Amino acid sequence: MARLSKSSAPRLLYTLCASPPPASRHLQSPLASLLLGGPSLRHFSSGNLARAAAAKDDKEPWWKESMDKLRNIGISAHIDSGKTTLTERILYYTGKIHEIHEVRGKDGVGAKMDSMDLEREKGITIQSAATYCTWKGYQVNIIDTPGHVDFTIEVERALRVLDGAILVLCSVGGVQSQSITVDRQMRRYEVPRLAFINKLDRMGADPWKVLNQARSKLRHHSAAVQVPIGLEEEFQGLVDLVQLKAYYFHGSSGENIVTAEVPANMENLVTEKRRELIEMVSEVDDKLAEAFLSDEPISSADLEEAIRRATIAKKFVPVFMGSAFKNKGVQPLLDGVLSYLPCPIEVSNYALDQNQKEEKVALTGTPDGPLVALAFKLEEGRFGQLTYLRIYEGVIRKGDFIINVNTGKKVKVPRLVRMHSDEMEDIPEAHAGQIVAVFGVDCASGDTFTDGKVKYTMTSMNVPEPVMSLAVSPVSKDSGGQFSKALNRFQREDPTFRVGLDAESGQTIISGMGELHLEIYVERIHREYKVEATVGKPRVNFRETVTQRAEFDYLHKKQTGGQGQYGRVCGYVEPLPEGSPVKFEFEKMIVGQAIPSNFIPAIEKGFREAANSGSLIGHPVENIRVVLTDGASHAVDSSELAFKLASIYAFRQCYSAAKPVILEPIMLVELKVPTEFQGTVAGDINKRKGVIVGNDQDGDETVILAQVPLNNMFGYSTALRSMTQGKGEFTMEYKEHSAVSQDVQMQLVNAHKASKAE
Repeated sequence: MARLSKSSAPRLLYTLCASPPPASRHLQSPLASLLLGGPSLRHFSSGNLARAAAAKDDKEPWWKESMDKLRNIGISAHIDSGKTTLTERILYYTGKIHEIHEVRGKDGVGAKMDSMDLEREKGITIQSAATYCTWKGYQVNIIDTPGHVDFTIEVERALRVLDGAILVLCSVGGVQSQSITVDRQMRRYEVPRLAFINKLDRMGADPWKVLNQARSKLRHHSAAVQVPIGLEEEFQGLVDLVQLKAYYFHGSSGENIVTAEVPANMENLVTEKRRELIEMVSEVDDKLAEAFLSDEPISSADLEEAIRRATIAKKFVPVFMGSAFKNKGVQPLLDGVLSYLPCPIEVSNYALDQNQKEEKVALTGTPDGPLVALAFKLEEGRFGQLTYLRIYEGVIRKGDFIINVNTGKKVKVPRLVRMHSDEMEDIPEAHAGQIVAVFGVDCASGDTFTDGKVKYTMTSMNVPEPVMSLAVSPVSKDSGGQFSKALNRFQREDPTFRVGLDAESGQTIISGMGELHLEIYVERIHREYKVEATVGKPRVNFRETVTQRAEFDYLHKKQTGGQGQYGRVCGYVEPLPEGSPVKFEFEKMIVGQAIPSNFIPAIEKGFREAANSGSLIGHPVENIRVVLTDGASHAVDSSELAFKLASIYAFRQCYSAAKPVILEPIMLVELKVPTEFQGTVAGDINKRKGVIVGNDQDGDETVILAQVPLNNMFGYSTALRSMTQGKGEFTMEYKEHSAVSQDVQMQLVNAHKASKAE
């Protein structure tokens, strides 16, 4: 108890002296005044007067009020749980759109939002990265959360920008595989969340079954804060367990909320569910536990504050209910966002200090500090590149100079806008916690901007190396311009996506984090830029390295008419020690002037060039140290070219003596399969030369951790589906490059020789 009171005292004191009544009380008051025929704004102005008076007494900072009235939330769900419909209703009730369009067909796309094909298929339909709306004097930014897992970096960024989230569950389908994935990501990034059980009007709707599934499958410590009045056809409204009031939704689009007493036939159920809610919250909140154990009556305000504390501490998930399609329960959910999800100051964000080897630094999250902002999404707009920024600290003003930490460039902010679904509103400045867009700032997604006082980045600058490559080329010669435009844009948006040129075949090679990653980009080139592309067979990015020291002594001498070429290099190559930060090291240990110092850079360049393709299978050589100990030069015939060629030939001469080996990328694979398929799946991993490093039981599922060579993982998703009747899922991330076995090395070398001979 002592611990709790210490941390929450200032927050509580502030709540008592200055905050407007929590949102669910808002709900009554404007409604009550509407029902009584009075103006609904009277309540807000009195709250603001009290707040202004309190601010005068406390000398509160100028930004406190606007920060408290700000929410950055994401809405994520399994496909077809009704996320689109819910978003559409939220935009309607907050006055962003003026009529509701129904969802068309089964694919879950509202008429307002069915503009982009690929989004229609992905099931994510908020067009702009952040839609801004206002509800009861609060600003709510709804942020588009990507649903696909392959783009680890993109998902990370979206979740970095959120302060809280709504997890939508279907009352018939319950907790589905995508819900588990999304929830796992939210847990990893420590996002506080509410759950919303949707579609209570459907046949077979059972919210209590879904609540138990959330407790068992998602391991949520959760309880319902509402009870539905009737289900399926009879679904009429909701009882709020915190306020003990019944809400009915009237009007053509459910915009008129009627507050009534709890129906008499439901009193026992409501009492039981409220007691369950209080019990669940008091397990994780000391203050409420004291009142509960001493059998004091618990007021609505106390319960609401306790739920807020527990939700923000990520110890509790309040569960709301409703049917977005039938326009029931959306407004109380919005009130729940205001009441229970944190404002930007209540969430701890960390930056990485680039001056201190990426040491974690806690940000205050207030506008008083130095500017720190993250570019989390890029869009090609009518006026060039539109960059969405989430400001974590400080203030950004139009016309300011800001510094891109990732590139070191200084740029001016020409135009600062806030997005309203389609239109933009120009603003002079924005402070911490807000989400804005800037025009005309050339940057990549994931770049951090500061005002130059600090050198922080919000995401690590260490981008994982791509592990898989594909050769792509446009089918028709005319579409080359669009093709390169697409590749350039995707590279800017996603740092894990690389584009290169194969020197031998002249093909364009794209590299990324996996099969699906590259497939989706090829698909996007086709959809968004109307370019048909032919795709080669996927290739794994192997590497080569040396395992022992080998000497070289090479004389390059060429005498033709006129000036000849002369250069001699002596020294040795050896493997770098494990864990060294560089992949290639060149060291000059020459005593005296055997080789004039102006030729040394050319020698290093030659060795670096030679290390770009090893002689085993032509892949880059890494973890190698080249030491130059001696050499000879000629007063007339020595030139940079002569020494560069001498070092290339010297490298090839000593390479085979250094016992080279091939390194292949090893992936860390996490599998989740029902226990009955555990044996089959484990056997298959052994067949793919994988090493199982962990095996855990999670309910009726088994979680297997294994390290498997990427070369043996092609087509694994299909194989896993057929082994587990479609119930298994896996995620794969790059771990390291390690040496292949002798037989695999022979196969790879022979295949390389054969393809060269062709």
